[in-house]
Amino acid sequence: MKSSNRGFTVIELVVVIALIAIAAFVFLSQKATLDAAGRDDHRKTAINAMYYSLEEDFYARNHYYPEHIDSKTLRSVDPDLFRDPSGAAIDSPGSTYHYTGINCADSQCKSYMLRADLEKEAEYKKPSRNN
Repeated sequence: MKSSNRGFTVIELVVVIALIAIAAFVFLSQKATLDAAGRDDHRKTAINAMYYSLEEDFYARNHYYPEHIDSKTLRSVDPDLFRDPSGAAIDSPGSTYHYTGINCADSQCKSYMLRADLEKEAEYKKPSRNN
């Protein structure tokens, strides 16, 4: 008599489920890392856009830096870049973007520091050219 084995054993099913779970864990952890790196790149791009607008446009016209920045102060920057990936506006509570005017008098500053809090790297800083 010939015995017929149809289906999988419990051990085979457990092994397959374990392999699928391990693969899913690796995929999701790598996806989270890539997503965080993408958000960090977005933050750097926004800070660089603000920096070049401050240096090449605002300072070139006014010969000083503003005490605070926003989309009205730096009109050459896309207004969406003043919001971090979580949607918080620059210098608002919970924002990862920070602008600090330095040596200010009458809303005119001699220098500044732009910063972004990154997830996968150290803080990203862009000081003014005129320190």
